Amino acid sequence: MATTSEVLTPLSHEDLRKMDAYWRACNYLSAGMIYLRANALLREPLKPEHIKNRLLGHWGSDPGQSFIWIHLNRLIKKYDVDILYISGPGHGAPAMLANCYLEGHYSEIYPDKDRDEAGMLKFFRQFSFPGGIGSHCTPETPGSIHEGGELGYSISHAYGAAFDNPDLIVTVAVGDGEAETGPLATSWHSNKFLNPIRDGAVLPVLHLNGYKIANPTILGRIPHQELEALFIGYGHKPYFVEGNDPLTMHQEMASTLEQCILEIRSLQHHARSTGDTTRPRWPMLVLRSPKGWTGPKEVNGHKVEDFWRAHQVPVLDPATNKQSLKVLENWMRSYKPEELFDANGTLIPELQELAPSGTRRISANPHANGGLLRKELDLSDFRNYAVKVNAAGAVYASPTEVLAHFLAEVMRRNMNSFRVFGPDETASNRLTAIYAASKKTWLAEYKQEDADGGELDVSGRVMEMLSEHTLEGWFEGYTLTGRHGFLSTYEAFVHVIDSMFNQHAKWLEKSKKEVDWRAPVPSINILITSLVWRQDHNGFTHQDPGFLDVVTNKSADVVRIYLPPDANCLLSVTDHCLRSRDYINVIVADKQDHLQYLGMEDAVTHCTKGIGIWDWASTDDCKEPDVVMACAGDIATMEALAAVAILKKHFSDLKIRFINVVDLFRLMPATEHPHGLSDRDFDSLFTIDKPVIFNFHSYPSLIHKLSYRRRNHDNIHVRGYKEKGNINTPLELAILNQVDRFNLAIDAIDRVPRLSSIGAHAKEWLKDQIIDSINYAHAEGIDKEEIRNWKWPG
Repeated sequence: MATTSEVLTPLSHEDLRKMDAYWRACNYLSAGMIYLRANALLREPLKPEHIKNRLLGHWGSDPGQSFIWIHLNRLIKKYDVDILYISGPGHGAPAMLANCYLEGHYSEIYPDKDRDEAGMLKFFRQFSFPGGIGSHCTPETPGSIHEGGELGYSISHAYGAAFDNPDLIVTVAVGDGEAETGPLATSWHSNKFLNPIRDGAVLPVLHLNGYKIANPTILGRIPHQELEALFIGYGHKPYFVEGNDPLTMHQEMASTLEQCILEIRSLQHHARSTGDTTRPRWPMLVLRSPKGWTGPKEVNGHKVEDFWRAHQVPVLDPATNKQSLKVLENWMRSYKPEELFDANGTLIPELQELAPSGTRRISANPHANGGLLRKELDLSDFRNYAVKVNAAGAVYASPTEVLAHFLAEVMRRNMNSFRVFGPDETASNRLTAIYAASKKTWLAEYKQEDADGGELDVSGRVMEMLSEHTLEGWFEGYTLTGRHGFLSTYEAFVHVIDSMFNQHAKWLEKSKKEVDWRAPVPSINILITSLVWRQDHNGFTHQDPGFLDVVTNKSADVVRIYLPPDANCLLSVTDHCLRSRDYINVIVADKQDHLQYLGMEDAVTHCTKGIGIWDWASTDDCKEPDVVMACAGDIATMEALAAVAILKKHFSDLKIRFINVVDLFRLMPATEHPHGLSDRDFDSLFTIDKPVIFNFHSYPSLIHKLSYRRRNHDNIHVRGYKEKGNINTPLELAILNQVDRFNLAIDAIDRVPRLSSIGAHAKEWLKDQIIDSINYAHAEGIDKEEIRNWKWPG
């Protein structure tokens, strides 16, 4: 194996000629995708009718990205390197698609886009065209795990792919516009979490072409010394390739990129041969090249190349402006397609030879179709971690603390394919038992006091960083390359990744429903804890359960929401989620002590159904109820049960049906969700014409949204969070939002007709309890003993 001490010779004249020709072919295809609907190889003069009616796409970053790709190809062939490529610049698909096509893998997946003139034309016509493909590196793009629809996640995805993949080098092109985003800026710190022995490597290439859509970029306009200091400060060893002359740049890129690859191998060899896990200063590369490199210099008297006008479509009106048409034709002919493609329209053999073969082709790298590499988790029986429940609602336990012991065993059994993620909150969320299996990954400095409870280890597999963006990016990159994980975070701040969740859900839906060659990948499993109802000292800012609304906006084919009412249900739900594929599973469970209701087998049955009647909490004796008391969420369940206990004491003949919901999507009609309730099932649970009081963990409107098509919808009355509260006791906060036992009981009295004439005294007592409870909380700073330690049946 070559080492960094070897003299790196420049490209030979012949290698330089071929690489530049291959690059010209990439650039020709990138431009053709944007412009051409006919005359794919310019075998006749370019005419207006050859131009697409709508010119959509982005040209600016394509030449630079193809430049990176072809130089990676040379090193893959020379050193047999396993390389995954991530395209960070927005709308950077033309470069990636062009390289996929030239490598032949695109035609293998899409045979109608063969490597001939007819196939090339279909390849052009589909781009940014109705019924075709978009201008991002969408799931339809071979070799991609990163769409880039929203900027900022390329580096975190790259590191996620590199974790536990010791032979993989992930090269990520970072757009200089993307580099201005908060998530991207934070993700540079991922190098402090990369273990040189067990993990692969990430080679970031900051592609500085100077401009965004209509503005210069910050990193493109700061002095060289400042830029270099920035990346040294991030812990990288920056290399620079800068210029605009293609032949000179090819030579510089060849030697510099080879230096980076060899340095990565050298660092890994040292760590793996000596056991030295000292954090290396990994190389990174800054590629400064013109925006829209090799495109038109000027159009209609305006500067284009190396300016923001090259960002999208450099020549805007070739179909209607003869001068513009000529500019476009001269530009595309400057690549000399007649020298690059044979009479059939196929890339000539001497250029085909530059690409690697088989799965060493970047476009065919199996890590980019991670489901092919996925292995099932080795899971212990979650029943072994059950809370013993002799009687419903008689004992308290922390659901997440119970769960942690199960997750620790999952970690022990899957030490190369399972990680736990969390933003500095694993301990706060009572998941500390996981540390018995693996500590927190840490490759920065250590202090002596860290040995006393720091739980830090260079070989740790618990990933903690106070950036939800970076954690979610790592997690996505990890699962998209075939591995498994679990993320926990505070409920109020899971909103930080709202749009990341959106992007990943769309990727999964497209992959699952429309891209049949993508194999299923492990699910993203998100535990939301530190919930809205137990923010005793954090107050109003920490009270926001609205992430569930975001989740329900996505297709039921790729998302799930679970609200297990106790620890045993949480265990059952988590086991199910860890076994699932192609989903984002959102689990809502509090870390505080809560009443436990179901023994393990009953919990499994209940979670399997997703929604069910709790006979032990009901008083309807299998007859038509007077009122249905439904609930979803741990606090919502306890308060609903307490309300039932109150009503039983005051109205012994009241027929109450008690329903608990675990799987929120079961409320959907079966016509909208494959596991939803049919109309008949829904009616049998909730009745057709009786009042339903639904006590809900989150915003009330969400239940109405899910059930609006139901025949009994007018009788469904939802209680949930109403943006009321601050520094409150748990019961006081519940009272302010009317999800407490007293208000629920009042609601039942008001909605059951026969109680209207006999319930006045009970209502007065309930109102007194509300006032007394609030006064006590304000006087003592805590809820009453009988509230704090309430047990069923009350």
